[in-house]
Amino acid sequence: QVQLVESGGGLVQAGGSLRLSCAASTSISSFSRMGWYRQAPGKQRELVATITTGGSTTYANSVKGRFTISRDSAKNTVDLQMNNLKPEDTAVYYCNFYLMISKRNYWGQGTQVTVAS
Repeated sequence: QVQLVESGGGLVQAGGSLRLSCAASTSISSFSRMGWYRQAPGKQRELVATITTGGSTTYANSVKGRFTISRDSAKNTVDLQMNNLKPEDTAVYYCNFYLMISKRNYWGQGTQVTVAS
């Protein structure tokens, strides 16, 4: 059973930075795509950023130029560096790993990010 554990959330002032980390209980090289999603109160969960095993990245338009997703295969982690945070970035952030061979998604428990104006 794959376990994903997020860390790094917290309260920050607008314009500040946070770095989220998602640690996997197994080698991340098995997963074809890894990413971060977020869900604000009363809203649907939305994609923030993804990275493939090949290193290709995608970002939601709302975070382009401010957020950077990266992976560390040695540590089995996927990080999300968030700069110039805005109040609208406030949400619970979830990491997601997709295993192509089983077509299964794995989710972390979520970490709260709150950006004060």
